[in-house]
Amino acid sequence: MQTPEARRFVKTLAFVKKHLSESSKILDLGSPNAMADFINAAGYRVQNTKGENLDTNYHGYINTDADCVTAFEIFEHMLAPFNILHQLQTPRLIASVPLKLWFAPAYWNTKDDWDKHYHEFEPKQFDYLLERSGWKIKDSLMWASPDYRKIGIRPLLRYITPRYYMVYCERA
Repeated sequence: MQTPEARRFVKTLAFVKKHLSESSKILDLGSPNAMADFINAAGYRVQNTKGENLDTNYHGYINTDADCVTAFEIFEHMLAPFNILHQLQTPRLIASVPLKLWFAPAYWNTKDDWDKHYHEFEPKQFDYLLERSGWKIKDSLMWASPDYRKIGIRPLLRYITPRYYMVYCERA
Protein backbone atom coordinates (compact mmCIF):
# COMPACT_ATOMS: atom_id res chain seq x y z
CA MET A 1 0.00 0.00 0.00
CA GLN A 2 1.36 3.43 -0.98
CA THR A 3 2.04 6.18 1.51
CA PRO A 4 0.08 9.44 1.15
CA GLU A 5 3.23 11.08 -0.26
CA ALA A 6 3.69 8.36 -2.89
CA ARG A 7 0.03 8.64 -3.94
CA ARG A 8 0.42 12.44 -4.23
CA PHE A 9 3.51 12.01 -6.42
CA VAL A 10 1.70 9.57 -8.73
CA LYS A 11 -1.40 11.81 -9.02
CA THR A 12 0.76 14.86 -9.66
CA LEU A 13 2.79 13.17 -12.38
CA ALA A 14 -0.39 11.89 -14.08
CA PHE A 15 -1.76 15.46 -14.07
CA VAL A 16 1.51 16.83 -15.50
CA LYS A 17 1.48 14.14 -18.22
CA LYS A 18 -2.10 15.06 -19.09
CA HIS A 19 -1.12 18.65 -19.84
CA LEU A 20 2.56 18.69 -20.86
CA SER A 21 4.41 16.71 -23.46
CA GLU A 22 7.34 14.64 -22.29
CA SER A 23 10.65 16.52 -22.32
CA SER A 24 8.87 19.82 -21.60
CA LYS A 25 11.04 22.32 -19.78
CA ILE A 26 9.63 23.07 -16.32
CA LEU A 27 10.59 25.72 -13.79
CA ASP A 28 9.50 24.41 -10.40
CA LEU A 29 9.04 27.05 -7.73
CA GLY A 30 10.77 25.65 -4.69
CA SER A 31 14.15 24.29 -3.78
CA PRO A 32 15.18 20.90 -5.21
CA ASN A 33 12.84 18.24 -3.83
CA ALA A 34 11.66 14.66 -4.23
CA MET A 35 8.59 15.65 -6.30
CA ALA A 36 10.77 17.51 -8.83
CA ASP A 37 13.13 14.51 -8.98
CA PHE A 38 10.15 12.19 -9.58
CA ILE A 39 8.86 14.33 -12.47
CA ASN A 40 12.36 14.75 -13.89
CA ALA A 41 12.83 10.95 -13.85
CA ALA A 42 9.69 10.66 -16.00
CA GLY A 43 11.39 12.54 -18.85
CA TYR A 44 10.66 16.17 -18.07
CA ARG A 45 13.42 18.76 -17.72
CA VAL A 46 12.88 20.28 -14.28
CA GLN A 47 14.82 23.24 -12.93
CA ASN A 48 14.13 24.39 -9.38
CA THR A 49 14.49 27.74 -7.73
CA LYS A 50 17.18 27.93 -5.08
CA GLY A 51 15.15 28.16 -1.88
CA GLU A 52 15.10 31.95 -1.73
CA ASN A 53 12.14 33.88 -0.35
CA LEU A 54 9.84 34.09 -3.38
CA ASP A 55 7.72 36.77 -1.73
CA THR A 56 10.52 39.26 -2.29
CA ASN A 57 13.17 37.58 -4.42
CA TYR A 58 11.26 36.28 -7.45
CA HIS A 59 12.29 38.74 -10.18
CA GLY A 60 14.93 36.39 -11.60
CA TYR A 61 12.23 33.85 -12.41
CA ILE A 62 9.46 35.91 -14.01
CA ASN A 63 10.96 35.86 -17.53
CA THR A 64 11.69 32.18 -18.01
CA ASP A 65 12.07 30.12 -21.15
CA ALA A 66 10.29 27.22 -19.45
CA ASP A 67 7.26 25.68 -21.14
CA CYS A 68 5.48 25.66 -17.78
CA VAL A 69 5.99 26.78 -14.21
CA THR A 70 5.00 24.33 -11.50
CA ALA A 71 4.32 25.13 -7.87
CA PHE A 72 3.59 22.12 -5.70
CA GLU A 73 2.56 23.05 -2.16
CA ILE A 74 4.48 26.32 -2.04
CA PHE A 75 1.92 29.13 -2.23
CA GLU A 76 0.59 28.38 1.26
CA HIS A 77 4.08 29.17 2.59
CA MET A 78 4.16 32.60 0.94
CA LEU A 79 2.79 35.80 2.43
CA ALA A 80 1.95 37.27 -0.99
CA PRO A 81 1.76 34.66 -3.77
CA PHE A 82 -0.14 37.16 -5.96
CA ASN A 83 3.08 39.04 -6.78
CA ILE A 84 4.92 36.21 -8.50
CA LEU A 85 1.73 34.77 -10.03
CA HIS A 86 0.85 38.13 -11.55
CA GLN A 87 4.29 38.75 -13.02
CA LEU A 88 5.23 35.28 -14.32
CA GLN A 89 5.67 35.40 -18.10
CA THR A 90 5.32 31.69 -18.79
CA PRO A 91 2.33 30.52 -20.84
CA ARG A 92 1.31 27.68 -18.50
CA LEU A 93 1.14 26.95 -14.79
CA ILE A 94 0.48 23.76 -12.86
CA ALA A 95 0.04 24.36 -9.14
CA SER A 96 -1.23 22.45 -6.15
CA VAL A 97 -2.12 23.53 -2.65
CA PRO A 98 -3.25 21.69 0.46
CA LEU A 99 -6.84 22.55 1.26
CA LYS A 100 -8.09 24.07 4.46
CA LEU A 101 -9.48 21.30 6.66
CA TRP A 102 -12.27 22.22 9.03
CA PHE A 103 -11.15 19.57 11.51
CA ALA A 104 -7.44 20.50 11.67
CA PRO A 105 -5.74 23.81 12.52
CA ALA A 106 -3.41 25.51 10.05
CA TYR A 107 0.05 23.96 9.96
CA TRP A 108 2.42 26.19 11.95
CA ASN A 109 5.94 24.98 12.74
CA THR A 110 7.15 27.05 15.72
CA LYS A 111 10.82 26.18 15.16
CA ASP A 112 11.18 27.23 11.52
CA ASP A 113 9.88 30.55 10.14
CA TRP A 114 9.64 29.18 6.60
CA ASP A 115 7.75 26.03 7.58
CA LYS A 116 4.33 27.59 8.20
CA HIS A 117 1.09 27.80 6.26
CA TYR A 118 0.20 31.47 5.96
CA HIS A 119 -2.70 30.43 3.75
CA GLU A 120 -4.74 27.27 3.68
CA PHE A 121 -6.98 27.67 0.69
CA GLU A 122 -10.48 26.68 -0.18
CA PRO A 123 -10.75 25.93 -3.91
CA LYS A 124 -12.73 29.11 -4.60
CA GLN A 125 -10.05 31.23 -2.86
CA PHE A 126 -7.24 29.68 -4.88
CA ASP A 127 -9.27 30.01 -8.10
CA TYR A 128 -9.84 33.70 -7.34
CA LEU A 129 -6.14 34.30 -6.63
CA LEU A 130 -5.22 32.71 -9.96
CA GLU A 131 -7.89 34.57 -11.93
CA ARG A 132 -6.98 37.94 -10.36
CA SER A 133 -3.30 37.36 -11.15
CA GLY A 134 -4.02 36.75 -14.85
CA TRP A 135 -4.48 32.98 -15.18
CA LYS A 136 -7.34 31.04 -16.73
CA ILE A 137 -7.98 27.66 -15.11
CA LYS A 138 -8.37 24.96 -17.75
CA ASP A 139 -8.45 21.86 -15.57
CA SER A 140 -8.47 20.97 -11.88
CA LEU A 141 -8.31 17.97 -9.59
CA MET A 142 -9.09 17.43 -5.90
CA TRP A 143 -8.33 14.35 -3.87
CA ALA A 144 -8.32 13.00 -0.34
CA SER A 145 -5.12 11.82 1.26
CA PRO A 146 -5.81 9.11 3.80
CA ASP A 147 -3.04 7.46 5.75
CA TYR A 148 -4.12 3.85 6.04
CA ARG A 149 -1.51 3.24 8.74
CA LYS A 150 -3.39 5.39 11.28
CA ILE A 151 -6.71 4.92 13.05
CA GLY A 152 -9.02 7.44 14.68
CA ILE A 153 -11.46 10.22 13.84
CA ARG A 154 -8.98 12.49 12.00
CA PRO A 155 -7.64 9.66 9.82
CA LEU A 156 -11.24 8.71 8.97
CA LEU A 157 -12.04 12.33 8.07
CA ARG A 158 -8.89 12.48 5.90
CA TYR A 159 -10.19 9.43 4.06
CA ILE A 160 -13.34 11.23 2.91
CA THR A 161 -12.32 14.92 2.87
CA PRO A 162 -10.36 16.30 -0.10
CA ARG A 163 -6.90 17.44 1.03
CA TYR A 164 -5.19 18.59 -2.18
CA TYR A 165 -6.27 20.81 -5.03
CA MET A 166 -4.33 21.01 -8.31
CA VAL A 167 -4.91 23.25 -11.31
CA TYR A 168 -3.64 23.59 -14.85
CA CYS A 169 -3.77 27.21 -16.04
CA GLU A 170 -2.90 29.21 -19.10
CA ARG A 171 -2.26 32.93 -19.31
CA ALA A 172 -5.56 34.76 -19.75
